[in-house]
Amino acid sequence: MFAAAAAAILVAIALAITRAIKGPTVFDRVLAGNAVGNLAIVLLAVVGFLTERPEFLDVGLTYGLLNLIGTLAVLKFFRHGDLAYGAEEERTS
Repeated sequence: MFAAAAAAILVAIALAITRAIKGPTVFDRVLAGNAVGNLAIVLLAVVGFLTERPEFLDVGLTYGLLNLIGTLAVLKFFRHGDLAYGAEEERTS
């Protein structure tokens, strides 16, 4: 059962990568990248359950936090063109 779930997750990752390559806008590509990260977390949890290694859940939680921070940083960069705090204030001065 869990092996079938792992196979379905791999298919979903392949579809998300296809969306990232074909995405008409940058935001579609960022969303697809975030989806790949989330699916990788779920795949880590399933593989951890299959191999009876609960440490994979800790790795998955850490990867989830990094995925969130990375996605927010990429979106801020594409929106403002800079990751620095208060970049608008420096440009207006």
